[in-house]
Amino acid sequence: MSDHPTHFETLAIRTQTPVSAEREHSVPLYLTSSFRFDDAEHARALFTEEMAGNVYSRYANPNTDEFVRKLCLLEGGDDGIATASGMSAVFTAIAARVSAGDHVLASRALFGSTHQLFTRILPKWGVSSDYADAADPSSWERLVRPNTKLIFIETPSNPGLELIDLRWLAAFAAARGIPLVVDNCFATPYLQRPLSLGANVIIHSATKYIDGQGRALGGAIIGDASYIADCRFFARHTGPAMSAFNAWLLSKSLETLAVRMDRHCANALSLAQHFEGHLAVESVRYPFLPSHPQYALARAQMSQGGGIVALVLAGGLDAGRRFLDAVQMVSHSANLGDTRTIVTHPASTTHSKLSADERAAVGISDGLIRVSVGLEHIADIIADLEQALDTAAR
Repeated sequence: MSDHPTHFETLAIRTQTPVSAEREHSVPLYLTSSFRFDDAEHARALFTEEMAGNVYSRYANPNTDEFVRKLCLLEGGDDGIATASGMSAVFTAIAARVSAGDHVLASRALFGSTHQLFTRILPKWGVSSDYADAADPSSWERLVRPNTKLIFIETPSNPGLELIDLRWLAAFAAARGIPLVVDNCFATPYLQRPLSLGANVIIHSATKYIDGQGRALGGAIIGDASYIADCRFFARHTGPAMSAFNAWLLSKSLETLAVRMDRHCANALSLAQHFEGHLAVESVRYPFLPSHPQYALARAQMSQGGGIVALVLAGGLDAGRRFLDAVQMVSHSANLGDTRTIVTHPASTTHSKLSADERAAVGISDGLIRVSVGLEHIADIIADLEQALDTAAR
């Protein structure tokens, strides 16, 4: 590939594995579990990593290599690995760098499964964690320890859309020699590039916007070469490998990420503006609404507001249940980032394992509905949510 293209859309479309003798225009699938060696010396050199090349698809595959190379270019990372799911990426990025007796400092607002990892799984191996308040710099100062081995955050957070000042936190972490790991799932590299603001590592659930059509599971870790080397060693021997087919699918999906995110963001902003002030809606959260408490920060570190809107319904849990039962066109599902608009009730699904106090601490009320705004015509999305709100209010 030429060194000249630098624009996001061109990199996403034109970064491909080298073509074979067949001169294919679209990257082929490499559906093989292993690869042949030229001779005994070739095999030895590959296993000692004296020579680069393919050995076994649990380690690497031309399709996963291409997917990772694209993401590295789009995020501005040195290296990366692909994993079977977003949560396997989260776990690998943490477990590859911590040992018994270590400490992790995290933002309080996290995806439900990530919270379970910190509170129920890592403690079994002697790894402790604390949650800092994203909006209170003093809490990070107070909670960091000599044995803190990494800082892990989401911004914007799932589902409350809380933001963290990446430039400030990256400087805080760097001053203490602690790597900063950022879950960039909601923003994608098209809207936000944490590595350019000082973060060390990016996590993606590629299942969401990177796939964009609800077809495949996948995850990725992109960042500093030394950090990724630890992740690669861990993944190679524990096996959270992405399949070649999913890597091929996700790499093709990256070609349309920019145009899809433009539409997601435009629809989400229109929806947020429409329902702000609605009688059945207590509040609306969206990073690019001026009413968002971190609106200025959102405009500073994101190019657009993303495709997620949080509607807090007046009437709490009962109103939320009636609303979910009343949607017609819109899907009621636990996924997000799809072409199709999806509504989710985090308090009873994705974050149901948190206590009521834990949910309240991160802004998840019983009436909060997470809307993953799809690519349908915005008038049709609004009409369906309007009728569902009317039904819920009766």
